[in-house]
Amino acid sequence: MPTLSFVTGTEPAKWFQRYNSYTANPQLETHISDDPLSELLAGQVDLALIRLPDARFTAALREDYHLVELYEEALGVAVPAESIFAEIGQRELPRQELAAEIINYEIPDTGQVDIAAVRSALQIVAANVGIAIAPYPLLRVLSGKLVAPLLLQDDKVRPANIIALLWHKDKDSPAIQDFVGITRGRRASSGRSSAGTAAKPATKLKAKEKSQAKATRKAAREKQAAKQGKAGKAVKAGKGAKPGKPGRRRK
Repeated sequence: MPTLSFVTGTEPAKWFQRYNSYTANPQLETHISDDPLSELLAGQVDLALIRLPDARFTAALREDYHLVELYEEALGVAVPAESIFAEIGQRELPRQELAAEIINYEIPDTGQVDIAAVRSALQIVAANVGIAIAPYPLLRVLSGKLVAPLLLQDDKVRPANIIALLWHKDKDSPAIQDFVGITRGRRASSGRSSAGTAAKPATKLKAKEKSQAKATRKAAREKQAAKQGKAGKAVKAGKGAKPGKPGRRRK
């Protein structure tokens, strides 16, 4: 059974559902983690969904691991839910409007996010003090009712935060390749994965449904033809009958 650890701030449930539903592989065993990279390096999981940059993922490490970058996270800012910024309902804030605010956490110049530090900063924001700047998806997951996560426009140059899949080359398998394909939008019917094998029963079911529909239509046509035949016989039988007076009802 493949094991996968995904970093806090990601919500990969739809990928897991597609993998488990559309492939013939054993189901994924998954869990959330603030540090899935350490679990992968320790051999505790087969696959990790990580947030980059990470100083531990060096050029030397890249030689032993496969890396697939999936998407870039938007930048966000967490403000008190009762602040003027949240009340206005403006979903995206320019950085200059926050110049007077106390910054409890901000992504450093290295771009590496400290999730524990973000959690601590959000507790201060929830007390109606200051703001926290971090990846928007992470703020959405960690923010409680007293905190409002918003998108942030910031001209400050820093490395982008990338969500990526990472696994050891020795651990590569058809199951992992299937999951990678799903995260990159590969369809279940693709011939490049075992998902295509799992999708065949659905194709047969559709063919069976088409056959049943065809038989139903044929039966309906035969029934209609039979009714028309009976009606024709009735008309022929009544040709010699004497027509009654128009507008007069029979008693």
